[in-house]
Amino acid sequence: MSYRVEFETRARKEFLDLPNEAVRRLSPVFDDLAADPRPPGAKKLAGVDGYRIRKGDYRVLYKIDDKNRLVRVFRVGHRREVYRRP
Repeated sequence: MSYRVEFETRARKEFLDLPNEAVRRLSPVFDDLAADPRPPGAKKLAGVDGYRIRKGDYRVLYKIDDKNRLVRVFRVGHRREVYRRP
């Protein structure tokens, strides 16, 4: 049974503001997260509840709710910007 992937408002805006090449590269990542929210290469974040998945220079930060079978994406962006606080 697969998970549902939801974007927080900020993550959706960040994703849509990325260059077209990055959007094409990252789109399959969300389908993969629905099938397996802890794929090989996913790392637990230090100091924050969540995980990160890497695709080239871009990162997707997300939380997993196993009880509700939900993956909640809270940040999407370039590696130099995605870990910074707002």
